[in-house]
Amino acid sequence: MRAVSCEGGELSLVDLPDPEPGPGQLVLRVRRTGICGSDLHARRHADELAAVMDELDYAHSIRSTEPTVLGHELCGEVVAQGRGTARAFPLGSRVVAFPLVRGTEGVHPIGLSPLAPGGYAEQVLVEASMAHVVPDKLDDDLAALTEPMAVALHAVRRGEVGKRDTAIVLGCGPVGLAVILLLKARGVRSVVASDPSAARRRLARDCGADVVVDPSSESPWTTAPGRGWRTTAPELLDFAVSTMERLRKVPGWQHVNRAAELAGAADQPAPVVFECVGVPGMLESVLTQAPLASRVVVVGVCMSPDTIRPSMAVNKELDLRFVLGYTPLEFHDTLQLLAKGSIDPSPLLTGTVGLEGVVAAFDALEAADRHAKILIDPTLQGAEVRPR
Repeated sequence: MRAVSCEGGELSLVDLPDPEPGPGQLVLRVRRTGICGSDLHARRHADELAAVMDELDYAHSIRSTEPTVLGHELCGEVVAQGRGTARAFPLGSRVVAFPLVRGTEGVHPIGLSPLAPGGYAEQVLVEASMAHVVPDKLDDDLAALTEPMAVALHAVRRGEVGKRDTAIVLGCGPVGLAVILLLKARGVRSVVASDPSAARRRLARDCGADVVVDPSSESPWTTAPGRGWRTTAPELLDFAVSTMERLRKVPGWQHVNRAAELAGAADQPAPVVFECVGVPGMLESVLTQAPLASRVVVVGVCMSPDTIRPSMAVNKELDLRFVLGYTPLEFHDTLQLLAKGSIDPSPLLTGTVGLEGVVAAFDALEAADRHAKILIDPTLQGAEVRPR
């Protein structure tokens, strides 16, 4: 089969043996594979990623010295079945799969390990236990977005965003745009999106953002429709004393205060912030500028060492949460949301390319001036990125 291999930061078209399914496994003919920001990082920062995974006792991560077929956002058609899979996954059925596969050295992340070749290929091996049949009414392009949309669903759930909260999304690449879609699907009334790219700001609007900001000329913190947010120490100190002055006029004030705490009425008003940029300095910027008591969900992956001031986060009592991936249930739920039309990620789809055009697609995505999500269709010929 043809595949695109990554080695030493270079992408090249190669011929590989067709995969063979073991018990409980499926071979899929790849219909679509999405190019993920993690793939862009893995190409340039494979050794940094491997160093982190080594510390977590996983020795088979992608490395610059080992050829690896990338691609974990995929939709395919069953062309071969391992023992015990035929009834649930007949030949010809369309499938999306949670990107983990069992091999001789344990379980590996598909597309991020040389032991688990990914979807930048004509065929890919997946676990039947991690696979889901694609509903007939969902086309290949949208089905391939199950994985990145599941990332966004997990991030939004970790953010615990209420419908009346204000969510601020920093960075409108594919992950940020997916977060916007999931926030609006959950009924969040006020979503602010910030990105220096005019093209991505337009996409944020298309995905439902209520306020769109160019951070080079406007601040998402002051443009956002905040209700009583506090940004300075004097505001907080005055609030503390003023509140107690009012409460002490009420007999049994401590019971009133306790009831307010139980109902959540005593919480400081603050936004939920989704950091979807993932470059050095971004976290410190958020910690410095976010209102007091903000909840910050870190979705963007920064591959370089960075520096923050914990004392700033402490004094502002910020809640900092890092997220990774999604659960199997969230993956399943995302597929159902897509099939029902509860979320429509079609604005994210800006281009399609064949295997010969993967290098051009990476170049276009790294420029970040037009494209959001480019899908690979292995049946396409030519090296150009076809706009949608």
